Amino acid sequence: MNLLPVAGSRETWAVLWREIRRLPGLSVIAAVVITGASAAGLVAPWALGVLVDDVADKADQSSIVKVVVLIGAAAIVAGVLTSLGVTLVARVGETVLARIREQVLDRVLQLPAPVLDKVRTGDLLSRVGDDVAAVASALTEVGPAVLGAALTIVLTVGGIFVLDWRLGLAGLLALPMYLLALRWYLRRSAPFYRQERVAMGDRSEAIIASLRGSATVRAYRLEDRQLETIGATSGTARDISIHVFKLFSFFSMRINHAEFTGLTAILVAGFFLARDDLVSVGAVTAAALYFHRLFNPINVVLMEFDQIQTAAAGLARLAGVLEIEAVPEPPPGPAPGDASLELTGVGHAYDGPLVLDEVALRLEPGERVALVGASGAGKTTLAAIAAGVLVPTAGTVKLGGVELRELGEDRTRAQVALLSQEVHVFSGPLVDDVRLARADATDADVESALERVGALAWVRALPDGVETVVGESGHQLTSAQAQQVAFARLVLADPPIAVLDEATAEAGSAGARELERASVAATAGRTTLIVAHRLTQAEQADRIVVLEHGRVVESGTHQELLADGGRYAQLWRSWTGTSTPDRPGGRTTPASAST
Repeated sequence: MNLLPVAGSRETWAVLWREIRRLPGLSVIAAVVITGASAAGLVAPWALGVLVDDVADKADQSSIVKVVVLIGAAAIVAGVLTSLGVTLVARVGETVLARIREQVLDRVLQLPAPVLDKVRTGDLLSRVGDDVAAVASALTEVGPAVLGAALTIVLTVGGIFVLDWRLGLAGLLALPMYLLALRWYLRRSAPFYRQERVAMGDRSEAIIASLRGSATVRAYRLEDRQLETIGATSGTARDISIHVFKLFSFFSMRINHAEFTGLTAILVAGFFLARDDLVSVGAVTAAALYFHRLFNPINVVLMEFDQIQTAAAGLARLAGVLEIEAVPEPPPGPAPGDASLELTGVGHAYDGPLVLDEVALRLEPGERVALVGASGAGKTTLAAIAAGVLVPTAGTVKLGGVELRELGEDRTRAQVALLSQEVHVFSGPLVDDVRLARADATDADVESALERVGALAWVRALPDGVETVVGESGHQLTSAQAQQVAFARLVLADPPIAVLDEATAEAGSAGARELERASVAATAGRTTLIVAHRLTQAEQADRIVVLEHGRVVESGTHQELLADGGRYAQLWRSWTGTSTPDRPGGRTTPASAST
């Protein structure tokens, strides 16, 4: 399994800057307000310096009152602007993140099937989950704080130089120490943050695999081994986080040394300057207060590098998904002439031996063909290729005489619908779930589709009928009911061709016959290729195609293949539990079977 790409620094920030530029008005207003809040915060230290000089000069009481009122007014203005600025920056950040997240999900949903098949599920989910959360925190919480702190640093340093350039130079003695501390930390921690994101993806992969395969885990008593795997991946992520925290602790110590150096330098320089009457005591006081005021914003900028790097790593992973080139749609070409489906010389391999080899198959318009064979014969692969979900490594697939590559993905989806055994029920009203196949379908259209597949009776028995909320957040549908909903979607979509990959594989359920009837009703009049899990489906087909080791070994009607006594006849005897070919009235119903 492969990991999705990770973007470089330049590409990552290009993605972020591109989205910020899409909000020019809001971004400028947010920047102006945050700058105003930082500027208002400069008033108090300067006013206190003036107050010191006024007291030293024995100024009257009104001067002192004015300074106090000024400090209070500046504090109120700074508070209001800070609150407004944080809100505006958070709004910009949320909007930017929402757009990036939508683009990532859109790109993921449009990834070619071969790419998705090779991608780790944990890596994919951690990107749209953990990474999005990390970036969201940075843009909405850390971002406003860091932006405000950075502006405060710039304005405050400027304020110190305005008081006296020599005091400013004294304070700048701390700058090399800050930069060296930051460089020391970044060089050592950056690789660990990237490793941490990957480790979290590995942990998610281990957990998801164990949950999805819980039945198999229990059947083979693999609980301890799976727990060890989860524990190992979790331990790796934990150890990386602990190591980063240790580095961060040493980083904090170096920052404290820089603060001590800068403040000491200003006080010592101020002492000699004030002694020689080169600056006032109030100016030295203001400069010291200004530098002390830098402690918090500098700490915010430097200390938040922990979350900033986590977010940067997450953003790079999101941007990496956006770097995956979308499959271009071919230029408009001829439309399919009819609902025929033809596969010629089709071969396919998954990084190994051939799964399909020189398969030739043609379905006439409206024909119902069943695909049978032993497990691993290549039935599901052939169905995916026929539906245009999988691109064969050899051969061609034509719909109505037009190759799929000429039609493109969008037009192919409009012509062919693929239904598999794995059906997802989306959370929300049932009517909306069915309407996914056709957004403009009315409630009457939805009920008609449900009635056609035999689902309307149980739907009307739900608490709120078609408006009942289903899925994880609502009423839980059975597997058979969920499959009927999928068939109703097929009816609404109304494609000329349908491919069913074991879409009625509820062999042991009470709804097996209902599903088979729903399958026949939903595909009536359509060209249909069925991967038959139950041979009763094959019996009802116009033609049966038997796959063996990736090749077509037999083709014909049910009676013809039984009379031939070949591979299909063997499967049929295994299915029915008989030792001779089927005769009228001689077939028995099996308790279980598998093809």
